[in-house]
Amino acid sequence: MREPAFWYRPRSPKSHVLRPLGALYGAITASRMARKGVDAGIPVICVGNYHVGGAGKTPTVLALTKLLRELGETPVVLSRGYGGRLKGPVMVDRERHSAGDVGDEPLMMVRDVPVAVARDRLEGVALAKSQGATVILMDDGFQNPRILKDAALIVIDSERGLGNGKVFPAGPLRAPLKAQLARTDALVLIGDGHAADAVAAEISARNKPVLRARLKPDAASLAQLFGKRVLAFAGIGDPERFFRTLRASGIEVARTRPFADHHMFSREELASLAADAGREQLTLVTTEKDLARLRGRDDVPEGIVPFAVQLEFDDPAGLKQLICDHLYKARERRFASR
Repeated sequence: MREPAFWYRPRSPKSHVLRPLGALYGAITASRMARKGVDAGIPVICVGNYHVGGAGKTPTVLALTKLLRELGETPVVLSRGYGGRLKGPVMVDRERHSAGDVGDEPLMMVRDVPVAVARDRLEGVALAKSQGATVILMDDGFQNPRILKDAALIVIDSERGLGNGKVFPAGPLRAPLKAQLARTDALVLIGDGHAADAVAAEISARNKPVLRARLKPDAASLAQLFGKRVLAFAGIGDPERFFRTLRASGIEVARTRPFADHHMFSREELASLAADAGREQLTLVTTEKDLARLRGRDDVPEGIVPFAVQLEFDDPAGLKQLICDHLYKARERRFASR
């Protein structure tokens, strides 16, 4: 879906009208979040959002994958496979699966880490453990109570924050903020903005860490785009964040085309993008997630450059200590309960 603009306006009449629905939705979600989840038997680290839409969960999951491997762990990502038709449980295979099967994010992440897709998260846990997982990284699922989480890291784009702070459909929040803050173990703020400063202050007041990080472009992607004018297109939660990242990286963005999150591009849309780029001698550039949805199609314009990014933390030592502490506590708790 494409986020409505009024979610990011402080006093919108539309938001006011929808507040009763948001209150009902929020009460139901908060009640669900209070349930006790099933113990997976191994540490579970959840990377989630307070709100719908994108904020940088996937780069965060990949950064944690790298850190966990440095610690000698064997992580497996557990995903619901949003946008895919397969209910699972199934291990994602780039040779057999498309984004239409398992979703675009799992298909992108599986290049770096094993990914289990399952609508039933308990079945996904069992599959991940059968693959030798010592730690499960939950991609999203913060509001889902099915699995007990040993650590919940919440990702926020510091430029956008949480919009009007109201619960869906009146605003972008998935549940009342108070209920979500109570279950947060750490906050990850991506970028240099200040829209989430109030949330960061609240987390700090609860003696929980606030970690700052930035998306850094891949050198190979920059080299491919050096000196070129581009037409940037993206169907992600926040296309404008992608366009800002391109410009901040020194790339001349001549034109942009935003689409809704997880957008499945039609043949006509791709032809239109190619025609616009050809007419103005522009290079087409998109996100790795968008390119994953285009993989295997015969109507994809030639020469699309995927713009790869990595998440770099300001305090990597602090992140490492945080993860080590939670892994130790998770295993100590399970050992003590035997």
